[in-house]
Amino acid sequence: MNQPLTTDDLYKRVSRVVPKAEWLMFEDDVRAILRLKRERNAVILAHNYQTPEIFHGVADIVGDSLALARKAIDVKADVIVLAGVHFMAETAKLLNPEKTVLIPDTAAGCSLADSITPEDVALLRAAHPGVPIITYVNTSAAVKAASDICCTSGNAKQVVGSLGVPRVLMIPDEYLARNVARETDVEILAWHGHCEVHELFDAEDIRQLRENHPGITVLAHPECPPDVVAAADFAGSTAVMSEYVAANRPARVVLLTECSMSDNVAVHHPDVEFIRPCNLCPHMKRITLSNIRTALEQNRHEVLVDPEVAVGARRAVERMLAI
Repeated sequence: MNQPLTTDDLYKRVSRVVPKAEWLMFEDDVRAILRLKRERNAVILAHNYQTPEIFHGVADIVGDSLALARKAIDVKADVIVLAGVHFMAETAKLLNPEKTVLIPDTAAGCSLADSITPEDVALLRAAHPGVPIITYVNTSAAVKAASDICCTSGNAKQVVGSLGVPRVLMIPDEYLARNVARETDVEILAWHGHCEVHELFDAEDIRQLRENHPGITVLAHPECPPDVVAAADFAGSTAVMSEYVAANRPARVVLLTECSMSDNVAVHHPDVEFIRPCNLCPHMKRITLSNIRTALEQNRHEVLVDPEVAVGARRAVERMLAI
């Protein structure tokens, strides 16, 4: 039987990106979380945008929103703590209705999820009768329930192609829809939502990066504006970005996405130089070791989904996962 990792073991994982002085401040919470997970039969799911002490220190399952959705199905624990934003916790609850799902901070939201309502979806259906509605997972359960199928940034093109129709609505991320439209013959109608992190990047940022760091490889997230994606060397979801770095080992790379992503990928690639244009997601950064610990100690804050809403939302998510 494997011995549980000590905090010293865990620090070795992150020592290149977390100063020792900071880790010493984290250790008490890390020890408590490891103990509480055993006592409560709990697991922590952490998105790629979580800070390294969470992502590499206490998380059991990590990845992008698609990976977390897939892996949530097979979770054997009684309690799931979602170290991410609210729509991710709702998705985990949809796929695990009998389990307790906790989010450490209920204010960990998403500008994309806030940009559209079920009433908006109803108006879109009325304006475009018969056109399938593909809803990005970065939405509330109620919006998912009003749609036909979900997608993530990692599988959006495949979802579009799977429907076999000439026209689709893709909501709410305008830039994701426009970027996918460049790669398919299907006509894609977009909504006007944007990610508050990715919309900050522009093509001038890439020009400056190439000028200041000759030979740099630029990877962009498909939530970035289309001119950014066009100017990058490669575009893909956070999972695909990580796979690209692992497969290609660029000498110098920049990931045009949330700041912590670079730290988490850099842990595995000491030979790669990461240039960090630091755009932080204020919602992801609301999750901390301290409030993860509190969530486990106090069963705080449980995520619930209205049963009637859950039926439609689960159907849309499961249709996506079946592709």
